[in-house]
Amino acid sequence: MSDSSRTFILASRGSQLAQIQTNIALESMKATFSSSDAPKFSTSFMTTAGDKNQSQALYLLGGKALWTKELEVALLDRQVDMLVHSFKDVPTVLPEGCVIAGIMEREDPVDSLVVRKDKENIWKTLDDLPAGSVVGTSSVRRVAQLKRKYPELVFQDVRGNLNTRMAKLDAKDSPYAAIVLAKAGMVRLGMGNRLTSDLSPPLLYHAVSQGALAIEIRSDDKEALEICKQITHRETALRCLAERACLRKLEGGCSVPVGIDSSLDGNVLTITGCVTALDGSKHVEHTMKETVSSEEQAENVGTRLANVLIETGAKEILDDITVDRQQRIEEAQKRDEKMD
Repeated sequence: MSDSSRTFILASRGSQLAQIQTNIALESMKATFSSSDAPKFSTSFMTTAGDKNQSQALYLLGGKALWTKELEVALLDRQVDMLVHSFKDVPTVLPEGCVIAGIMEREDPVDSLVVRKDKENIWKTLDDLPAGSVVGTSSVRRVAQLKRKYPELVFQDVRGNLNTRMAKLDAKDSPYAAIVLAKAGMVRLGMGNRLTSDLSPPLLYHAVSQGALAIEIRSDDKEALEICKQITHRETALRCLAERACLRKLEGGCSVPVGIDSSLDGNVLTITGCVTALDGSKHVEHTMKETVSSEEQAENVGTRLANVLIETGAKEILDDITVDRQQRIEEAQKRDEKMD
């Protein structure tokens, strides 16, 4: 096992949720290694680019590295030893020298509806919202899928950590009738009582790896690797690695509308993936069910699922999204130039 004199520093973003999640990992490690000669653990928190820029839509900001880059610099510089992430925020391709070593048991990965506080007794589901109601979400995946069934609703970007978004929702002058959030984060924050209804598949397929926590380490840190192996949850790992392999093949970033759902019954993995046009006009979906006994086999299923999606229309949708994003970036740059 590891050198008992070493203290492993767990790091994450500084938001309340990120700190709670880091402490979940910390407590799990302490419980697993509780003998007198066990390794020691401490925590460190920092602000990332994604935390600093709360005004622009995620769709235009460059993907998931917004949440991880500064943390990974600290990791590779050996200032910290382990990074605790919401797995859905981790790019599918990591910097050289970094590896995901631990995957903790997943919370319910579904998205949920949260209605503004003064309307909680009136509106319970999206079907209850009057035509023209504004629903806040910073995810184009959610917007693309929900537009298919609810074209009469208005979807508007809302940024900030969970506490900030909840405050924006409940403000007296709030434009939002409701917002859509990941259920897992609300539960971890102790705000599960505010969840109005779950938006489960097939209405809304969740983000890849949503609800799971991942531990990223330096690839040459054998001691950290052994610790992370001990707290890895097999079912969660197989499901999430299959989901991430699908996304990696599709080359979808943080704000690309790729939805997923998976389950593991014994060794039988069932996984559904979908890709939806930004306006909801096109939708490609496919399900695979196969027996897996290793992480490599699970990833292979995810990759083959992506190939089926590509062959049945996903490539056209993703190509259109790439063009749309580039046009929006150019428009934003022109606006910035005029302001200067």
